Amino acid sequence: MALVVPATTVNDACGPDPGFFCELIFDNTENERLAEIVGWLVERPLRIILILLAAWIIKKIAHKVVDRAVSRLVRQSETDTEEQLEDAGKLDFGARAAKAINRIQERQVRSAQRIETIAAVLKSLATALILAVAALLCLSELNIDLAPLIAGAGIAGLAVGFGAQSLVRDFLAGMFILIEDQFGVGDVVDVGDTSGTIEKVSLRTTTLRDVSGVVWTVPNGEIHRTANHSQLWSRAILDIGVSYDTDIDQASEIMKSVADDLWHENDPDLTILEEPSVWGVQELGNDAVVIRLVVKTDPSEQWAVGRVLRARIKKAFDESGIEIPFPQRTVWIRNENDQDDDAEQPPAPDSVGGRERPVGSGDDAAPAELSGDGGGHDGGGGGDE
Repeated sequence: MALVVPATTVNDACGPDPGFFCELIFDNTENERLAEIVGWLVERPLRIILILLAAWIIKKIAHKVVDRAVSRLVRQSETDTEEQLEDAGKLDFGARAAKAINRIQERQVRSAQRIETIAAVLKSLATALILAVAALLCLSELNIDLAPLIAGAGIAGLAVGFGAQSLVRDFLAGMFILIEDQFGVGDVVDVGDTSGTIEKVSLRTTTLRDVSGVVWTVPNGEIHRTANHSQLWSRAILDIGVSYDTDIDQASEIMKSVADDLWHENDPDLTILEEPSVWGVQELGNDAVVIRLVVKTDPSEQWAVGRVLRARIKKAFDESGIEIPFPQRTVWIRNENDQDDDAEQPPAPDSVGGRERPVGSGDDAAPAELSGDGGGHDGGGGGDE
């Protein structure tokens, strides 16, 4: 009896999804081994090359999309820079104008660095994702079962995600800080737990130095709110207290005059952008009537302007006889030489809640005026660090 050998098909030689070259060789030669060799040496390398070429093209497209997206996100910052340039053009020529131009140039450099940082990170992420997909496709062309590999990668990613979720949160928060330009190097900010001048901003942490010189490193994921004191312009707010018998209009005019004099001096270190304004009576306190003065300044100069104005307003009030009130109390002082003579006399309460009384017939006891809490003047003030 003759043995019947089954005919070889193209699926046996080239698999369930035969390639063009493998099928072509098998149809012309009906040689299974030759078709299989051609499929491994020509068909699969060609597919892998095409996958890598497609990945390279997609990577280039993704990089262009990232560049355009980042440019669109920072366009608002460029608009703010143009507004600052217009404001600088209104300033008098000299030190103030040069300072404003330098500040604008620094902001432009910062924006350029921010764009480069964001674009580099997004491009790296896009490249890693595209290459990972291309590698999986290449492995599938080599008939490698990807199911265990994908499952293992998923389990490992889940474990890393649970263990490093705070790190991922810090990186995502850092990305949005850079994209939205919430703050940058040189800005004076309040991040909740601390405040100070920004010295370094990275994707994971923000480093700032407070007024005492202490350097703080704050993870970006823990920054839930940010108060930036040096974006575009600042405002010095001075709440000055005067006594109730003071002429409010006169005190307001003096404060306005002092602020106007500083404004017209054009001091480059005390740049006032607009005419100062007295907003009026801010508070009717227990000891004083509080008048508010508002001055718009260059970024981070509100504190220096406020200090100078407080000193000048104090001098101007002294010259005009206007009192800046402070809490007072009366204390009766006992004469120690007459303690034995008064031992049998019942004590009388003094004005601060004690049980002592004036000594003698009245000539030996005298009230003494002491200021409450050390006698410091309550002159108000705001906007300082």
